[in-house]
Amino acid sequence: MGTSGTVGRRRSYSMLTTVHIIGILLTVGLLLAVSILSGRKVKDARSFTTGGRSGSWMVCGAILGTLVGGQSTIGTAQLAFSFGISAWWFTIGAALGSLALALLYARPLRESGCTTLLEIVSRQYGRRAETVGSLLFLIGIFISIMSQVLSSSAMVTSLFGLPLGWAAVVSAVLIMLFVLFGGIRSAGAGGIIKLVLLYVASIAAGAVVWHLGDGLGGVMSSIEHLYADPIVADLNDITDVESIHRRYGNLVARGPLKDIGGCLSLMLGVVTTQTYAQGIWSAASTPKARRGAVYCSLLIPIIGAACVLVGMYMRGHYVTAAEFAALTAAGHQLPAGIGVIESSLQAFPDFVLNHLPAWIGGIALGAMLVNILGCGSGLTLGAATILVRDVYSNLSALRRRRKAALGQTSAAPSRTPLGLPDAEANASRQLLQTRLSIVGLLAVAVVVALSVRGTFINDLGFLSLGLRAVALLFPLSFALFLPGRIRPGRVVPAMVAGTAAMLLAKFIVLPADPIYYGLGISLVILLSGLRTAKG
Repeated sequence: MGTSGTVGRRRSYSMLTTVHIIGILLTVGLLLAVSILSGRKVKDARSFTTGGRSGSWMVCGAILGTLVGGQSTIGTAQLAFSFGISAWWFTIGAALGSLALALLYARPLRESGCTTLLEIVSRQYGRRAETVGSLLFLIGIFISIMSQVLSSSAMVTSLFGLPLGWAAVVSAVLIMLFVLFGGIRSAGAGGIIKLVLLYVASIAAGAVVWHLGDGLGGVMSSIEHLYADPIVADLNDITDVESIHRRYGNLVARGPLKDIGGCLSLMLGVVTTQTYAQGIWSAASTPKARRGAVYCSLLIPIIGAACVLVGMYMRGHYVTAAEFAALTAAGHQLPAGIGVIESSLQAFPDFVLNHLPAWIGGIALGAMLVNILGCGSGLTLGAATILVRDVYSNLSALRRRRKAALGQTSAAPSRTPLGLPDAEANASRQLLQTRLSIVGLLAVAVVVALSVRGTFINDLGFLSLGLRAVALLFPLSFALFLPGRIRPGRVVPAMVAGTAAMLLAKFIVLPADPIYYGLGISLVILLSGLRTAKG
């Protein structure tokens, strides 16, 4: 690397070569082909969600397919760029969640006879709890969509040099195309191959950092060298060498309650997310389900550690565009050997472009792009489905009931102006509503994501999974382990109040992580309806 004296030369550090492009295209083509071939073996949805035939490694692939994505890679490197090894909590929490699935929830989930988590809640507490739960889940899902848009934007910016705003628009369009295309399955052989490629790339990245940075000690020395410039140090609230080590070498650099709270959000969010439970249901047996989840818990921290190293290495060798502008305004030159990246979001993709061998970098970028877009498309389609099924349909039913009460409906089957029966018209209307919802969700996600562009991707992940945990953890756990002990009338208030408490704690910035407030309120309300005996 050399120095850079102008903003115009800043993008020269991220070079997309022909070898990168070939690697990306070959990887995407391979994953698409395997996904199509493996998808033919799944005859119906039920063969995957219940009584499946998946072995332990297939279960592991199904769970890791969505756990290891933009947040675990790009998000972890971004957070490590600013806070060092404390960024590891995201993947540690995901690993602990997988372990909890294996040791505590695998057997009761499989013995429940249900195919969704909300079905378990519905059977115990009624349809209203299921409907409210799905709507509350929509909040968490939307936040995840935002994080996928930001992760994809980071890659688009690094690959093509687009400003973040345009990169977010391009990312939303790509996710929309993935929805129409159907995405590339995270489950099955395609998911396993994708994960193997991601792990090889991540471990290669960690090994390159270890070599280039001369171990963790060398990486820390490079960070100290960067912060020797008073402008960069002041922008990051660094006062001395000791403060550097407190931030970058401390597992709870952002405070024990915040970092451990984030870990708790991930752990409990994994337990209460349908995608991961579906992996448990897909197993051929409970022992295989447990082993698959245990494999996840062992593998996830490895990729987290590699991405932490990448983020810390990039901090020691790059400044952001904002830092570069501040240096230029103060008349300072970049220190020798320091480059410039657009923002901390680019830490991981720019490292892949600039420091990995081009053929490995192309494979890594292809696998990451497919994973991020696939996760984003699945989340968007799921959110649109909830809107159509639980919001629009319920509102339509309410309007019909009101018209019937006023005597404004006919007893004869109605037909549309085109002569279509109501059933066909309803199906067409729902398809249109789903498509419009997808467009609307992604448009709003782009606007909101750009308004919080300074937020860490992993913090969005903590919030998203934490909201799911607050809404469902205790109702689900009581339904599985203590059925009949909670009065159904307490469940919906607990869901709503817990979610509101968590969001309030987040927005007004109360001490400690918001999940503590949400879980506490939810548990208190549920325990107020505790029966002394089943019945």
